Amino acid sequence: MTEPNPFELTSTLVAIPSVSFEEEAIVDFLHSRLESVPWLETSRIGNNLIAKTNIGKDSRLLLGGHTDTVPPNRNSEPRLEGDTLWGLGAADMKGGLAVMLSLAESISEPTFDMSYVFYAREEVASEHSGLKEIEISDPELLSADLALLGEPTSGTVEAGCQGTMRFVLELKGKRAHTARPWMGLNAIHRLEEVLRILNSYEERNPVIEGCEYREALQAVHVDGGIAGNVVPDNVSLTINHRVAPDRTLDEAEDFVRSLISPALASEDGFELVDSAPPAKPGLSNPMLASMIGRHDLQVQAKLGWTDVAFFDQRGIPAANFGPGDATLAHTHEERVTKPAVESCYLVLKNLIETGL
Repeated sequence: MTEPNPFELTSTLVAIPSVSFEEEAIVDFLHSRLESVPWLETSRIGNNLIAKTNIGKDSRLLLGGHTDTVPPNRNSEPRLEGDTLWGLGAADMKGGLAVMLSLAESISEPTFDMSYVFYAREEVASEHSGLKEIEISDPELLSADLALLGEPTSGTVEAGCQGTMRFVLELKGKRAHTARPWMGLNAIHRLEEVLRILNSYEERNPVIEGCEYREALQAVHVDGGIAGNVVPDNVSLTINHRVAPDRTLDEAEDFVRSLISPALASEDGFELVDSAPPAKPGLSNPMLASMIGRHDLQVQAKLGWTDVAFFDQRGIPAANFGPGDATLAHTHEERVTKPAVESCYLVLKNLIETGL
């Protein structure tokens, strides 16, 4: 069998447009490749594709990756410059998908049973997640002893992830003419105390399984004002909180409310409008620990949110491991290098073939 070329395959995948909700073409391509592999059983649920081995091994490793990208930013066509591939999704995460496809097509006798999960709509609201669509249809397709997601991590293991929460705060005031402001109450001016609280917030930096997480609390959007000569009677502030995995979302919500409540009056509103849970590092999992030790991989906390939380919430240890720089994702400068793709491929190939 010819050795796979995951870097060349990355270029092929980048050339297939797959903006969120428009993943059919890339899933058709993946399906056409995998349905003919004799050691795999494929299942397609909408624009989600699952390829599995069922050879009776004691453990199952799941490799997962989302097929969608954000909209193009003058980078829809792949461009190769030496060992660097530029283009939409090159890092996030078609390099990871190419690694998965190469492994699925080439390893017929894995040490573990394998599940390769290509899922849709990760780059949009979680309610649209392809993982949830698979779970509703057949949750057994997502069972595993370890899940590794090919998100861009520059070849390091990013353990667990932080949760995220969004609150909308509405402060009330009383309208008046700006020539007579003492007759009203300026709702926008009332933000002063809230912003002081946010500015004085001292971040937590819990260390969990050797990984240091870094919580954050930030104002991210403000909306208020009526006219140039009117004292405003309402202002809205959106606040984002990043939650380390040693806290539940309920605990984090209670903390934020206790922090903000001194600035609130009875008529004000403070609503949690969106949240996604954190995930534990899971570094004690023997498959993950073996892979890290064998290749002396760097391990760090995932400070953003990824779908490792989906698996953690279902009792499956999960981590992020893939080629590409996450800081370049969603930008015009998105790119991935041949050594990065090949290195991730070889690490996972070794794990799947030897268990190390």
